[in-house]
Amino acid sequence: MTARARLPMDPGRVVTAWLSQHIQALLYSAGQMCRNPLGSLLTTAVIGISLALPAAFYLVLANSERVASAWGGAARVTLFLKMDVTPERAQALATSLRGHPRVLDVRVISPDEALAEFRRASGFGDAIEQLEENPLPAALLIQPDNARFGGTAMEEFLAAMRALPEADTAQFDRQWVQRLVALLNILHRAVLILAALLALAVLLIIGNTIRLSIYNRRTEIEINMLFGATGAFIQRPFLYSGILHGLVGALLAWLLVSGAVRLLQGPVAELAGLYASEFVLHGLAAENVVKLLGIGGVLGWVGSWLAVQRHLRDITPL
Repeated sequence: MTARARLPMDPGRVVTAWLSQHIQALLYSAGQMCRNPLGSLLTTAVIGISLALPAAFYLVLANSERVASAWGGAARVTLFLKMDVTPERAQALATSLRGHPRVLDVRVISPDEALAEFRRASGFGDAIEQLEENPLPAALLIQPDNARFGGTAMEEFLAAMRALPEADTAQFDRQWVQRLVALLNILHRAVLILAALLALAVLLIIGNTIRLSIYNRRTEIEINMLFGATGAFIQRPFLYSGILHGLVGALLAWLLVSGAVRLLQGPVAELAGLYASEFVLHGLAAENVVKLLGIGGVLGWVGSWLAVQRHLRDITPL
């Protein structure tokens, strides 16, 4: 008796059958969501809010970092001169400081220029017009060579500037920006922790949704097992259901964040105008939207996979 020769399988038909099964599972999962619109809406709403919170905090950090980099990109030392320093002496001091090995440039700001700048930036033009004399001193804007300032070198340079006989005081313009950057680093870690906790919440939400779906379709699953359905065939609709919940939740999160950005753009632009800044509040970029959707889909898949692996083991054929 000879063994029957096995006919070779057409790879194209195998791929077509595989795609057909996945498309059917996807459409079946979408249909299940549409048949239970209220439950699906509540689940995706909770997922959307959970994903929107870290996305919103990420935007706050990203825009704050843009402000810090724009205002703190060039470290400058402002040297305020005494009121009795003449313009000639101020120019001579600026010339002397330009020869300093750690100084790139020095700009002299006269009292009139300082008053005009203050009038433009402060918005107190009418009040300034009532002043009998200019209360502002001359100042020197010193651009140091940042590459040569490490450790305590900047503090030593500030002390030397304050010790000059013409100097009233000196300040490092970027100190507050450095403090802001340090604070943003702390907030960045806090956002990562918050995102991890909310991601865990999304996993629990999707896992619980899939668990309820498995119990509601227990009889159908048992019948499929009785007719020889494979584990992959039974699991596939639940996995796609989790992915769809995650994707729709991520899409809702993007809509929530985009709506919040649109509502805040006007007030933020108005506030920036008061500080003579052209800062514009930015929303999520296209690549970040793709990442958000990807995170939602992955969380949906992981949550549903964990639920399927945990609860399908308890079901046996009739």
